[in-house]
Amino acid sequence: MLNNVSRRGFLAGSASLTALGATGLAAPAIAQGAMTAVKFTLPFVAQGATAFAFVARERGFFRARGLDVDIALGTGSPPAAQAIAAGQFDIGLVSAAATIQQAARGLSLTAVGTMMYDATMAIAVPADSPIRTPKDLEGKRLGANPRGLDFAFWPAYARLANINTAGITVQQLDPNVLERTLSQRQVDAVTCVAASSLPTFQSLNLPVRFMMWKDAGLSFYHNTVVTRPDVVAQRPQMVQGVVDALGEAMSLTLRDPDAALDAFVRQRPEIGMSDQTRGSARLGQGLMGVTVAQDEAIRNGIGFADMAKVDKMIDTVMEFSVQDGRRPVTDQLYTNRFAGNIKLTPAEWEAVRVRTAPFAQFLA
Repeated sequence: MLNNVSRRGFLAGSASLTALGATGLAAPAIAQGAMTAVKFTLPFVAQGATAFAFVARERGFFRARGLDVDIALGTGSPPAAQAIAAGQFDIGLVSAAATIQQAARGLSLTAVGTMMYDATMAIAVPADSPIRTPKDLEGKRLGANPRGLDFAFWPAYARLANINTAGITVQQLDPNVLERTLSQRQVDAVTCVAASSLPTFQSLNLPVRFMMWKDAGLSFYHNTVVTRPDVVAQRPQMVQGVVDALGEAMSLTLRDPDAALDAFVRQRPEIGMSDQTRGSARLGQGLMGVTVAQDEAIRNGIGFADMAKVDKMIDTVMEFSVQDGRRPVTDQLYTNRFAGNIKLTPAEWEAVRVRTAPFAQFLA
C-alpha cells in the first residue's frame, strides 16, 4: 500500500554531494556567439521525472556545448514522437515503447540515449479498492488518457494478464484530470505511468496501489532521447551535445537531488509555489532515480542501451501493438554512438541506490 508521505520524509537522507567537481564532468569550451538553436520536446508536462532537462538548461550544460535549447511541453509520448518525425522538433524525450511503436508504423526516428530504464506502466487503484488482481478489473470502469503510452499498450497488458475486456467500460480522460477522476471515484482504476502519476496522487491525498505491467511480462525502457536519422547524419555534434548535457544534468540530479531540484524550480517557478508541489517534484525525481540506477548505466555510462533488451522490446511491440507494421531494425532504430560519456563512480552509484531506496518501494 502506498501511504501519504511527507516532503520531510522524502527529503530525509538525501544529503547533497559536490555538484560537479567530484566526477570532473567538464563540458567542452564553446566560442562565444557560436550558439546553435535546438527545438526540444518533453513527452509530457514539466515534472520531477523529466526535470533534468530543465536542470541542463539552468545550469548551463546546454550552453557550454554551444546549444540554445528551447524546451516544449508535451501531451504524451506518441504525439511527441510524431512531432519529432514531422520536423516540428529537432530532438526530445520519448518513451521507448512509443518510439518503437511509431517507427514500426513508418515514422523515421532514431533513439540516441536512454535516460530511464523502466517505463513503470501500471494500473492504479485506490488503496482501499476491492480490486486486488488484474482479473478483478473485469466489469469495472477504467480511466485512460487516449493519447498516452500506457493506453496504447492496454490491449497487450490485458492479453498478457488474461483479462476479459468485454465488460470493462473504458472512459477516455484528459491527462490533466486522470488522477483526479480516480480520486473522485468516478472510475474504479486508471492506466498510467506510475513514476509520473504517483506525485499527483500524493498531492491529491489519495493512497494508491499499483499493478505493475512488467509483472505480466510487459517491460520497456522509458524516457529516451529521440531524433531523426537525417539529424544524426547532418548534425551529429548537436546530437552529441544534447545527450551529454542531459547526461550531465542526470548525473547532478542523482548525486545532488536538492541542488537539481532548486535548479528545476528556478526554471519552472510554479513547482516551488508550495511544499506540496515541490514535494511532488522531489517524489518524481526520486522515482526517476530508481529507474536510472540500473546495470546499463552503471556499467556503461548514462544513456547506454542494452541492444538485446531493445530487440525484445521491439518483438513485444510487434506482437501486441503493431502487428500490421514493419519491424524496425534494432541497430538502425537504436544507437549507443552518442551514449555513455557521462559516468558515475561505483561509490557514487552505491550512494544513489541508498538515497533512492525510500522511493523504490513504490515501484515494487
